[in-house]
Amino acid sequence: MSRRKKHEEHEEHENHERWLVSYADMVTVLMALFIVMFAMSSVDQEKYNALKSGLAAGFGQESILLGNDSVLAEANDVMGGISPQLATEDLTDKEDQAVQAALRSHSTLAAGRAKADAEAEVSRLDGVYARLQAALRKRGLQDDVTATYDDRGLVVSLVSRHVVFAADLSYLSKRGRRIVDTLAPVLRDIADPLQIDGHTNQAAGPPRYYATDWDLSAARAITVLRRLNEQQRIPGERLTLAAHGHERPLMDPARPGSQEINKRVDIVLVSDAPASTRALLDDVAAERAAKRAAAARPAPGSTPDTTDHQTSTEGTH
Repeated sequence: MSRRKKHEEHEEHENHERWLVSYADMVTVLMALFIVMFAMSSVDQEKYNALKSGLAAGFGQESILLGNDSVLAEANDVMGGISPQLATEDLTDKEDQAVQAALRSHSTLAAGRAKADAEAEVSRLDGVYARLQAALRKRGLQDDVTATYDDRGLVVSLVSRHVVFAADLSYLSKRGRRIVDTLAPVLRDIADPLQIDGHTNQAAGPPRYYATDWDLSAARAITVLRRLNEQQRIPGERLTLAAHGHERPLMDPARPGSQEINKRVDIVLVSDAPASTRALLDDVAAERAAKRAAAARPAPGSTPDTTDHQTSTEGTH
């Protein structure tokens, strides 16, 4: 009987709701925070300056943020109070110069890091394109594909020098099917998402078998996407498409032969690099092309105009 009584007393001492103590402490702290915030919203200028001085003494002048004198300032100044600025009026000239130098250094380091990342990404994508070109070269198809860079990644264009698409039609010619099937094994081995962009040329009037250029360009993109997915087993989750109609010519429409080139499909290898890095891909690729052009130039006495022309031409391909 005595043993049973001791056991019941032991159970009575167990507290299964100890979490309420922590919860109550947290609620108390939150309540105190809101009380302080409410009190700050109605202080006068003298009390605010005293609080500011106390914070400056505790944390250092460099960390003080300037805002409105009251949280509940006039309605027209509400947004100004939400956006704090570093209080530099209390800094000496030497300290202010040090802050500005640190900011410039940080900006320079960030830009340098983005440039280095862009160079690394271009090197990787250049390697992929070299594999694509090697596969095409084995079948004599290297002249049917060209590559550029934009802020998405590497753009591989199936140009129509040898009729990848017939006029006004969306189905691939026999040579076009060979090109897509040659590219597919390399594209299947990489992890980059692929966006298929359809284009038409700038011929006057609507296409013969489609209502608009938008419809024809979309149909061309779908044709290539389906072949990559259904015939070449590239997973559908890696594939998207876009239709551009005649709005994005690869060549100037006024140039001879441009209409055969501009009716095309682009396969975009979408980079997963940050936007700041992708924005530099085209510039990095152009710089490398310019260096290659300068290294391949045989005559050291070439005129500046010739040099500029060679650099520009090389950089666009």
